[in-house]
Amino acid sequence: MNSAPEPLDRPSRILIVDDKPQNRRLLEVMLTPEGYLVESSSSGEQALASVTEQPPDLILLDVMMPGMDGYTVASRLKADPSTKNIPIVMLTAHDDRNAKMLGLRAGAEEFLTKPVDRAELCVRVRNLLRLKAYGDAQGEYSQLLESEVSSRTADLVESERLYRSTFDAAPVGIVHVGLNGQWLRVNQRLCDMLGYSRAELQSSGVQELTHSKEATGEAASLRQMAEGTLDRHVIEEKRYRRRDGSFVFARVNLSVHRDAEGKPQHFISVVEDVTERRTLEAQVRQASKMEAIGLLASGVAHDFNNLLSVVLSYSELLAADLKDGDPMRSDLEEIRGAGLQAVQLTRQLLAFSRQQVLEPQIVDLTEIVRGMGKMLGRLIGADVQLSVTGGHALGKILVDPGQMEQVIMNLAVNARDAMPGGGKLAIETKSVVLDEISAAELVGVKPGSHVLLTVKDTGTGMDRATLARMFEPFFTTKEPGKGTGLGLATVFGIVRQSGGAIDVFSEPNVGTAFDIYFPTAHASAAPRVSMRPAELHTLSGSETILLVENEDRVRTLACAILRKYGYTVLDAQSSGDACLICEQHIGDIHLLLTDIVMPRMNGRQLATRLLAVRPMMRVLYMSGYADSAVAHHAAEDPGFAFLQKPITPVALARKVRETLAPA
Repeated sequence: MNSAPEPLDRPSRILIVDDKPQNRRLLEVMLTPEGYLVESSSSGEQALASVTEQPPDLILLDVMMPGMDGYTVASRLKADPSTKNIPIVMLTAHDDRNAKMLGLRAGAEEFLTKPVDRAELCVRVRNLLRLKAYGDAQGEYSQLLESEVSSRTADLVESERLYRSTFDAAPVGIVHVGLNGQWLRVNQRLCDMLGYSRAELQSSGVQELTHSKEATGEAASLRQMAEGTLDRHVIEEKRYRRRDGSFVFARVNLSVHRDAEGKPQHFISVVEDVTERRTLEAQVRQASKMEAIGLLASGVAHDFNNLLSVVLSYSELLAADLKDGDPMRSDLEEIRGAGLQAVQLTRQLLAFSRQQVLEPQIVDLTEIVRGMGKMLGRLIGADVQLSVTGGHALGKILVDPGQMEQVIMNLAVNARDAMPGGGKLAIETKSVVLDEISAAELVGVKPGSHVLLTVKDTGTGMDRATLARMFEPFFTTKEPGKGTGLGLATVFGIVRQSGGAIDVFSEPNVGTAFDIYFPTAHASAAPRVSMRPAELHTLSGSETILLVENEDRVRTLACAILRKYGYTVLDAQSSGDACLICEQHIGDIHLLLTDIVMPRMNGRQLATRLLAVRPMMRVLYMSGYADSAVAHHAAEDPGFAFLQKPITPVALARKVRETLAPA
């Protein structure tokens, strides 16, 4: 083109085609002041007849009309050689990409969204009329229009492609929700998330995928956004039901899309799958809760063991002074028996709280399980069918064999109680390798080679509420008097302290399976070899012992026991008193007997300070429980001497003699 097109020597004729009189009148008011001759038709059929009689210079064509719509009218006009060069501007109230694509493919040169801006309308009309005038003068109008439409169509197609690729490639679910609540468009991510096709999700029954209360709350938010009283709404957690019946937990961000006039067109819902994050958060909360309960349990065990030390020791001392046949002996034996039963309860609490001292060894878990076969058969009864399966060439694990037997026994007893009418109990060991994804699903587990112990029954199973609390101490679903609620709590503590993890699968009336993972021990790991004391011909001695115990009754008791066996005892109520005695005592101090848990300075810190002054002094720790550092030290050092409370006269005297005896 070498110059701008000249204006027509007559007013341009514009035909408005719209079924609504008010729309035709509004466009006429906009265009008449520009000097155009404006005519109108109320239907597509009437417009075609009018154009055939006297073709206009430009047509403003509404899309949605009863009978023949605007797309059909445009297609027929462009198919007729006598009318194909008439520029067409399509008008619609829906700002939609698909509508624009259909309009351009039907032959329209321009596409405007209602309500139409007067300035924009006049510019579009003026440009199209000038283009037509120049094309007519040069005989190139068809080529110009074809080039213009082709360029616009290509741009729109590329825009549509980018929109679709972004829509479907988004890492979150996206839904366009109609004003009536129906899902109009969904992306592929949401289909994958819920397991349905697009057609299924865009059907009218999609509301059934959400919980009724959640759906009601969301509908209220959509109404508020449509009314303009709410701009955006976030639902922190919403459940969707997948095709397989499981639930997806999602965070939903709702917003509204409005047209140029501010009227709502549809809602946009962005759905982020937070199921995995929610699961991890639940695991962290559960771990924190169990840790808090463990601290409480260990504290209770510590105080209780101090009390039991007094009860058991004095009952034993009194019984030793009575003659055979004395009626008081039977009473004292009853007291001692009840005290020993209480000791077992405190040890289970310590196992749960992971504050017991273990003696780990490198063992073959399959051999432990097989070695318990006969005992388990008698334990569970004849009405329960037991099967024991061990994998070949399993890796070895570093655990306390006695504690592993307790784990297996507790799980077997629990399974037996869940099958009052009989059933099947299967115990299996095998090697597994956990990748990063599998390990992440288990609390405190690292990827790598593991030995898996599975204990599976066909019992009554557990519901979700029971599963959430099954490892809590004293929680039980059994009848009163038939369980302490410490069996699974003990299993949990032993497994975690041994570096393992537990995964539980259970369903009511189907059964329960415990999967317990232990890391495979490295070839370089050496088993713990317990210190074997020399044969003791007597429990008595004459050495000097520094006794440090902040509990008055326990300290008084220990002093009495040690002096009875011939020892010289220097007693201290606190670590500070012990340091002062150690500095002022002139003679040798052969043994430091100290409680571990004390205020200000614990037993380990005290021993470190005193050994710097008296390096030849031996150390014997005692406690109602041992913290994780002490438990780890006991596992690593064969020479570590520790006495688990509650103390009794013979046990204390024997441990003191063993510690003082030469290695």
